[in-house]
Amino acid sequence: MSELVLSKYSMGIGDRFGQQGEAQLAAFVEAAKSGIIVSPVWNKSNREHQIVHTEPSSVRAEADSAVKAVGFSGPYHVDADHISIKTVDRFLAWSDFFTLDVADYVGQRASDDEIESFVDSMSRFIGTIRIPGIDREFNVTREDLRRTAEKYLLAVREAGNLYRHIGLAKGSEGFITEVSMDETDQPQSPLDLLFILAAIALHEIPAQTIAPKFTGRFNKGVDYVGELQQFEKEFNEDLAVIAFAIGEFGLPGNLKLSVHSGSDKFSIYPVIRRALARTGAGLHLKTAGTTWLEELIGLAEAGGEGLEIAHEIYAAAYQRFDELCRPYATVIDIDQAKLPTPAQVSSWSSEQYVRALRHDRSCPQYDRNLRQLLHLGYKVAAEMGQRYLDALARHREAVARNVTYNILERHLRPIFGG
Repeated sequence: MSELVLSKYSMGIGDRFGQQGEAQLAAFVEAAKSGIIVSPVWNKSNREHQIVHTEPSSVRAEADSAVKAVGFSGPYHVDADHISIKTVDRFLAWSDFFTLDVADYVGQRASDDEIESFVDSMSRFIGTIRIPGIDREFNVTREDLRRTAEKYLLAVREAGNLYRHIGLAKGSEGFITEVSMDETDQPQSPLDLLFILAAIALHEIPAQTIAPKFTGRFNKGVDYVGELQQFEKEFNEDLAVIAFAIGEFGLPGNLKLSVHSGSDKFSIYPVIRRALARTGAGLHLKTAGTTWLEELIGLAEAGGEGLEIAHEIYAAAYQRFDELCRPYATVIDIDQAKLPTPAQVSSWSSEQYVRALRHDRSCPQYDRNLRQLLHLGYKVAAEMGQRYLDALARHREAVARNVTYNILERHLRPIFGG
């Protein structure tokens, strides 16, 4: 199968309603003027398509149209985000980046013969091993290998099946493969990651990015919650494991870490930036729905009809709290008792609404509970249909300004800046 090569630095840019491609891309063009070269990857999951009632073809159309309009000359991609064997087919014609989500298989046990075969193939690692870049030794037992295989081997096998299914359909077109292991109960240890990568190689998956689970909370649309020192340790050790695994197992030389739900994790960006500078490693940062929140900020800023829509969306989201939160329960942390009431919010001016929603941690009015709820409230906006889209068009300048600034100044420069 032909493989596209993903750039050293890349960033996923989700766009719930497919209206901000040019504004998003403007951030990458501006960053490139100061030497920050990052490839944009438009990503949208099957769940988002179902909620917004769009098709994967719309993401490709948005990306291609934005590139043409802006005159962007760098590589760009369209990611079939978190697809499974059940959902992949509708994405095949339109995507060239596939995030293989096999979380449902993590913890399910492969056959005894398959496990023992894997353990035998890794027996050279039994004993003491050192991984360059990690300042401690690892003692590996046969039971360690078996434990990792019992938890992850079946998931990797399913990733291989999914990869080959995509390959049969795509043929010589070429595509980029990411393996997602972030939706598990515990962070992977360096040894877990090493032998997951070994299994990926054995199943002949040319993964260019791997998304492990890190310590801490990666809640939607808000900052990282956790011990920064522990995250830094895990991030740097994962970089070391990847560099080691590339040589040991013959994985693609550009294999890199992917950080999922990476938008707005401002606390960890300095950690990531230092690690990339020190090691020369690449990175894929996958962002989620913060472009949608910047749309809402732009509408609120515009006042009048825009502010009215923003008020209505909050009121409906507040009333539908359980419904909206249920699918995202593991990636939100909302104190419902601290949410302002719809009556309170409906009395807010443009400035008050924007201050509460905009992710400015220095602002006393910033409300992380409100922001997380509105992050999920895109379903309400989707139900408004053309009314919402028409409002975006009428207030395009205010919306675009916020979308571009968010990607450029809050994400590209802090993470990838020189």
